[in-house]
Amino acid sequence: MTAAELARFFDRLLRIEDFHDTSLNGLQVGGRGRIDTVAFAVDASLGNIRTAAENGVQFLVVHHGLFWGKPLPVTGLLYGRIRACIEGNVALYASHLPLDAHPQFGNNAQLVHCMGWKNPHPFGEYHGNVIGEKIKFAKSIPFRQIADRLRAKLNIEPVVWQFGPKMSRGVAVVSGGALSMLEQVSAAGCDTFLTGEPDHEHYWTAKECGLNVLFGGHYRTETLGVKALQVEVQSRLGLQTIFIDNPTGY
Repeated sequence: MTAAELARFFDRLLRIEDFHDTSLNGLQVGGRGRIDTVAFAVDASLGNIRTAAENGVQFLVVHHGLFWGKPLPVTGLLYGRIRACIEGNVALYASHLPLDAHPQFGNNAQLVHCMGWKNPHPFGEYHGNVIGEKIKFAKSIPFRQIADRLRAKLNIEPVVWQFGPKMSRGVAVVSGGALSMLEQVSAAGCDTFLTGEPDHEHYWTAKECGLNVLFGGHYRTETLGVKALQVEVQSRLGLQTIFIDNPTGY
């Protein structure tokens, strides 16, 4: 399998053509030769690219790629990352919103599964795409119980904004940086929002909407999708895989 063939596999699996995104989703840097080892990581950092090359990886899949919005000159840090890909013969593939939104492999679907919640429904419009999920509980559960479960499942100490009820009736889930969706959470009838990272700008919005917000970390909540893809590639394609864990602390 070549880099182009593997990229087409991911394009179809993640339906990247269905999404409007600032990320250039798909194959961002090509590669040479056959693919036998694939790495998965959250970010296309120089360190992650070099780690992939040092481990004999020919194809690196990331959630946060190199190209966003308008074209950039290939200079400075961007030049260094692309050069590392080319010199290490590491093809680079990025999937941003398609990986957030995928109903099976997506960050949000995997986060809901990790928390043990059943029967989620689509939630949260971003750039014209519905990317998150929401869960309505048959019986209200303590908000602190949700926080404790998140702590145990992701092995993190979550940041907590408790501005809503002590007993939660429904949770909306969007990984990463999604606080711009707070009013959508309220409109959807959920009293709790599970997302990645806090933002000073939205603190008062959450408080005035009367919402509980749990932050599992931008990085940690977005390891789940690439790890799910890793399992799929191992089982369906029989390729060797590694996960490159390089936390940012956010």
